[in-house]
Order: sequence, then structure tokens, then C-alpha cells
Amino acid sequence: MKLSRVNRLAAAIAVLVAITPAAAETRYVRAGKMIDTEKGVVLTDRLIRIDDDRIVSVTPYAPPPEGAKLVDWSGFTVLPGLIDMHTHLADWGQTNNIAEPLLHSQQEIAYVGLRNARATVLAGFTTVHDVGCFRAFSDVELRNAINRGDIIGPRMNVVGAYITVPGGGGEVTGFAPDVKIPDDMRVGVVNDANDARLKVNYLFRHGVNSIKLIATGAVLAEGTEPGVQELTDDEMRAAVEAAKANGGWATAHAHGAEGIKAAIRAGVRSIEHASLIDDEGIALAKAKGVFLDMDVYNGDYINEVGAKEGWPEGYLRKNRETTDAQREGFRKAVKAGVKLTFGTDAGVYPHGDNARQFKYMVRYGMTPMQAIQAATVVSAELLGWSADVGAIAPGHYADMVAVAADPLKDVSALEHVDHVMKGGEQLR
Repeated sequence: MKLSRVNRLAAAIAVLVAITPAAAETRYVRAGKMIDTEKGVVLTDRLIRIDDDRIVSVTPYAPPPEGAKLVDWSGFTVLPGLIDMHTHLADWGQTNNIAEPLLHSQQEIAYVGLRNARATVLAGFTTVHDVGCFRAFSDVELRNAINRGDIIGPRMNVVGAYITVPGGGGEVTGFAPDVKIPDDMRVGVVNDANDARLKVNYLFRHGVNSIKLIATGAVLAEGTEPGVQELTDDEMRAAVEAAKANGGWATAHAHGAEGIKAAIRAGVRSIEHASLIDDEGIALAKAKGVFLDMDVYNGDYINEVGAKEGWPEGYLRKNRETTDAQREGFRKAVKAGVKLTFGTDAGVYPHGDNARQFKYMVRYGMTPMQAIQAATVVSAELLGWSADVGAIAPGHYADMVAVAADPLKDVSALEHVDHVMKGGEQLR
């Protein structure tokens, strides 16, 4: 049967509709002041155009087209969504009980992760490097749930599990020898270099973005000492090579000076904590372009809350032995021009309080602009996500925060952001 002319026209229109991309949803943001983190300058009265979830243009303000959606932040300082390079969203959090990781089921941790992710993004941290959880791959599933839009939370780069030696700083420790630790808490435990390579491949097959090596002992783990190297040089090299072969990269938890230098020589991209770094380690990091991610706020929290809540004395001793040294190392690294990111170890302290670290970074040598850049463009560079996050610029995700106070005059203003946008969606 032949189609009528009207029916043929309708069919043609239907085909065109099917093959023509949907028009982008456009909205605008008016920023009274805007921090350009790439250039380190402040621009006044900007109009930011967003199509769907990406920024299209940033121009001097002029009224947008009539009827356009406009978010009026003309009374605020606007800056990119913040980045925390050291979080633990998919875990219960630090307490005075060494058995705490064993007290919560996988199902409960899933809901805890939801709560932590929400608190983090509403505090203005729209991207995180989530560097480990005891229940393997809880972070992978949390990331996937956020990406699907099931829950709100930050963009996540995840490691899946800790690469650690038996009984090392990435293990659940402190128990009698006959106590069985669940298998999903030991996924990253390695015994030699070949085992390290196999475990890293396994992690990437299960969806991680990067890996975390526990190069030295830890402050908040029984039976380990921060200054002692745990993973061997060969194990770290094998793990780094496997991560690169899978299209990823490695960071290393390392407090001790020798462990830091061994991890840098093994090819890691960044060092977490770097508490006892020496001058040679700072020079090596600078020469190799390795980032330092130093949680200079955390020591005060552990000292105050840990003592009040009765955390194990070994934890408090190790914290006292590393806190001041870390801050002096941070000061030296700033002066040396080492690339320093913003990482807080959120999960030791409550999620959502991440911005408390800004004033510590300023106290120990940075300008407010440098601290903000550490939490934006520098951290984005470490992630390899510079084209997507860390700046308010065309092509980037429309991730932004707005504060009424001027964070360049008082960086602690970022502890209480007024508005948060992620991917063009205003969350706060």
C-alpha cells in the first residue's frame, strides 16, 4: 500500500528526529568574582555558559538571551569544584577500636559510602582520589553508583584495595594469630614482585583507576612503624609497571624517608603523607616531577580527638612523632617548588570537613591562591584529568563552588561554601 504524501512527510520527519542529536540544555552562571586557577588571577563579573554538563564559554558579563536559565552568583566568589586527593569514602571511619573494620558488613559499608559521598560533594569537593577501603571494591561500586546518577557524590578515581605486605600498614592488624580476617580485606596482600604484578592486574580487571602501594608502616595500624619500609623495591617496581601496562598509575603511602625515596625511584606518580621526608627526598621528588600529597591538618585532629576518645597509645605516639616533621617537610617542599596537591585523609576525621586543611597549608608556607590551586589545577594534573576538572574553562565539567566571603583574604571561608554545582546541576 502506498503512503500518502502527508504520511511520507511524517515518516521523513521521524527519521530526521531519530538521527539528529538532542539540543543541549543551556544555562548560565553570573559570577561576581571568578578565580581563574590556571592563571592564578581573579576576574570580575563573568558570564559562564554551560551546555549540558560542560562549560562552553567564560566571558565578561552581558545579559544572556531572554528567557535563558541564569544562576545569579553575582554576590559571590566562584571557583572550580575542589579536589581532595586522599579520601576513604567507602569505609566506616577511624575509632578507638582496632576491630572496627570487622564490625560492619559489606551491605552496611555501601550505605556508609553513600552518606560520606553526599557530605563530601556538598562541602564543595566535586572530585576525589579515593585511596583505599578495607572491603575490596566498595569504592568501585560507590563510584559506579555516582556515575549512574543513583546517588550524589564526587567524581571518584579509585584504587579498590591496598597493595601491602602481610601484616603491613594496609592490613587489618592487631589480632591473635588464629583470628581469620575476611578474604575481601586481603585482596591486595602480596608476597613477592610477581604476586604484586598479579594483584595489580586483578585490581584493574575489577574496575580500578589507579593503585595505592603501602610502601612503609602506618600511623593508624597496630604492629607497623611509619619509618620502616615494607614493600621491597622490586615489589614496588613490579606494581608500578603493571599499573602503567593497564593504563593507570600508582601512588604510595610512605612516611619514612627511605621508603619515600624507594617509591619515587620505583616510578610512583605521587607520595601520600611524606611525613618524614628528608632533603634528598624533596630534591628527588622535584627532579622526577613526583607530587607530594601531605595531610598537614590531620595530626591535630588525631591528637585532640584520639586522646579524648582513647585511641590506642601506639597510634597517638606515632602521630606525635610524625606531625611536626611532616609540616616542616611541607614548608621545605613549598620553598623548593615541589608539586603539592590537596589531600586530607578524610575518613580519619569526619567527611565534609575536608576544607579545614586549607588554613594549615597557608600556615605552613603557601599563599591562599597556591592552596586553592593545589586543590584544583595541581590535583587535576596528578589525576590526569586536567581537561575535565580543576578550572572554570571551556570544555571542563561545570563543577563550581561559590562563597560569600573572599577565600583569598581568608582561605578558611572555604570551610563553609554557600553553593555547589556539579556537571551543571546545582546541588546546594
